[in-house]
Parts: sequence; structure tokens; C-alpha cells
Amino acid sequence: MKYFPSLCCLPVLFLVSIAGAEEEAPEITLDPSGYRSNQPEFVVAPDFVPDLTPDPAPRSVQQHPQYPLNRIVAIANNDVILSSELEDSMNQIVKQLNEKGTPIPEHAALVKQVLERLVVDSLQLQIASDNGITINDSMLNSEIQDLARENGVSVTEFRDILGRDGYSYSKFREDLRKQLIISQVRRQMVASRIKVSDQEVDNLLATLKASGQSDIEYHLSHILVAIPEAATPEETRTAEQHADDILERLRSGKNFAEIAIAESDGQTALEGGDIGWRSLGQIPSLFLDSVKTMQVGDVSDLIRSAGGFHIIKMQDKRGDERHMVEQTRARHILLKPDTVNTDEDVQVRIQQLEIRLRGGEDFATLARANSQDTLSAAKGGSLGWLNKGDTVPAFEEALEGLAPGEISTPVKTQFGWHLVQVQERRSHDSTEDYERSKVKNLIRTRKYDEELFLWLRRLRDESYVENRIEEL
Repeated sequence: MKYFPSLCCLPVLFLVSIAGAEEEAPEITLDPSGYRSNQPEFVVAPDFVPDLTPDPAPRSVQQHPQYPLNRIVAIANNDVILSSELEDSMNQIVKQLNEKGTPIPEHAALVKQVLERLVVDSLQLQIASDNGITINDSMLNSEIQDLARENGVSVTEFRDILGRDGYSYSKFREDLRKQLIISQVRRQMVASRIKVSDQEVDNLLATLKASGQSDIEYHLSHILVAIPEAATPEETRTAEQHADDILERLRSGKNFAEIAIAESDGQTALEGGDIGWRSLGQIPSLFLDSVKTMQVGDVSDLIRSAGGFHIIKMQDKRGDERHMVEQTRARHILLKPDTVNTDEDVQVRIQQLEIRLRGGEDFATLARANSQDTLSAAKGGSLGWLNKGDTVPAFEEALEGLAPGEISTPVKTQFGWHLVQVQERRSHDSTEDYERSKVKNLIRTRKYDEELFLWLRRLRDESYVENRIEEL
């Protein structure tokens, strides 16, 4: 069951579809009638998957002091973080780590990581407020419906499961709203400025093919020991010594995820440093030389960047196969209601056209003469080859129920009334188009990762942040 716990527990965006990360296939531009679903896209962090099986015997978790209720534990510009927020976030993080079987770090280290995420989230939400960036109830409800549908349950069942696992539905809604707002902020402040040229795609494709590794993906984990901008030599030496100490502990067999949670300054620290599966084209350039020579289980040497000292671990490696997609070649006739013709009038007309088609009249001729989808009408109603997901659900459902040559009964969508005919089906090797689309998105994601890191660091450095934990 995929769903989202409290905002602070959600992994900070690393692989971000808003920056154009992984697509299953290149987008097909259809006619203005809009047969592609154009629902708002909201970037959300990787799903937290709770265990829906009966709970095993609870693991022992370290006890930690309770902070005074609703005392201020941090100030972030014009906002405050309360002890109740921190305590709630801590509890949910511990629950998440237990479910994953990840060792829980020392309390002070975990507090530092969770509080830092709460602060950075607060700063981004303040930017949203200042710029009028909101997520209304309609958008939020649509997102929740999508989550429920992806998990094969109704919204009511989804809500019940949240309650069973100890999550308030109202709090879940507000946490999800905040997450979507943060995604919108990042899209406006970072992702919208990222461009990828065809030449960049060509160059990377050529590089990957020349290396013989274009089909290989790597599952990596990452630890960052950050240094401040304009760091002094002493600050740099201190950071390097700390990174060396971490590396020594890792090579002596210490758990990577546990150390990442406790000590990494990276965006995925609370996920044990896990940055997921990446191809060479998606891996930051400063890591490439190390990754190419690593085997599964290897931990890299220290990798120096302007932002600090990095350590990566090769968790796994896999190849890729040909990308085959099932396609349908179809055509249709569309009639739309308007100020003169009501929906009922249009339904009667489409039924009359259906009778004529079943009487043997030519589909293409009737489409040219009657269809109000002007682009496809000029081609006898042809929509060309369609991939699964290219059309709105009602239209796609009609397609799936037809054999080649068969004509549908009238189909109602938000665009009007359709008659649909499937002409043929095929299994198509779209590997080349898929690889090109994928590489373009990998470049965009890599640029986004780099820009997001710099933007978040500037945001944090240029903001007023006061940590009051020590006073409690």
C-alpha cells in the first residue's frame, strides 16, 4: 500500500519527474481534441510503503526525552517549529525505519536531521505563501483519488487503512497538501529554468553507446559531509577528517544506512542515503569515474566537490532489455455539444451515424464529413498508432474492448460523443525512441539535482534560522 506519512518523513525530492525524470515512453502529441489525459502533474517524493501484514514482535527502540509540549524548538525566518511537530515527526521516522529494518541512530543525530528537514520545508512553504502558490481542495482530492486507485482501493478504504496504521486522515491531507506545494515551489524556482538541447541528448547517447554501458543501471546510496560556501581551510580540513572517519567505519563493516541517517548532510539522509536506480547519464559527473569501476557492495573513496566530501556505495547493478509496447491503430468520429446542440441532440446524431456505419457506409468518408475533430477528420478520422495511456480512460476502455475492424457503440468523454474503430494492433519495438526520451529526462534530472542542491543550500544560508533545542 503506497501512501504518504507526515511531511517531514517524506524523502526530499531526488528523482523528480517534474524535472522530467523517467518516462515510460516518449510523449505522442495528439490532436487538439485532447485524447491524452492532461491532469495536473504534481511531483511527490518516493512512496513510503508500510507493512500491511500482521506486525511482528516490536523491535526495541531507544527511549528519548519528551520535549515540553508546544515549546518552540526552532525559528525559520517568519515561522516557528514547535516541539509537538518535532515529536510527531520523530515518532513517524522511527516507525518508518523500524518497518524498513534500518538501525535507528542516536537520538541527538536523528533530532538534528529531522529538525533540519522541518526547517527547510518551512522555508519553502513561506516562499509559496509569499508567491501565492497553493493547492486547492479539488487538486488535493484528485491526488488522493489517484493514490487510492494506484493501490486498488476506494478512497474510503484508503482512509480506513491510514487510520489502521495510526495516521489521521485530516493530517494526512494537510501533509500531502504541503508536499504538493513544495513541489510547485521547486518547479517554479528550479525546474522551470532547466533546458535540455537535442545536441546534449545526441552527445550523451553517443557516449553511452561508445562505453557499451547504455543499458546498465546502478542502485546507489550516498553520504555527504558538507562544507559551507567560502569555507576556511580549517573548516575544509575538519570536514575531510570527519568524512575520512565515516569512510573508515563503513569499510570496517558499519551499516551504511545507519551512518547516513545519523551523519549525512545529503538530501536523502533520512532514507539511509538511498538515491535509487540511475543510469550513467543520470549520475552526477563527479561520481562517474568511481561508479564505472565499482562492483556491487563497494564503497567509493572520498569524492571532493564544491559542496563537500561524498561517499557512494554500489548497492546493486542491472541491465536493460528491448522496450516493447502494445500499440493500437484507431480512428474515430467526434461530435461535440455546443450552445445550439445539447448533449442529447449530439447523442441522437452519433447514434444515427452508428446506424449508417453498421449499414456499410465508409468510416473515413463519414469522418471527413461529420467529425468535429478537424485534425483527424482530414485523415478520415485516423488517430495513428496509440500507446496505452495516450487517451482518456473512457476512450481507452472502448479501444480495449474492440477487435480489429470492430466499431464501438457511442462513447461519451469530456470532449463529446465518439464512434471508435480499431484498425489493427501490434507489438512495437520503441527502444530507440524510448532511449532518446529516457536520456533527455536523465539529463534534465541530473541538472535538476545539481540546481536543487545549490538552491536549497542558498535558501538555508540566506535565511534566519535559530535552533532552540539546547534550551529545552
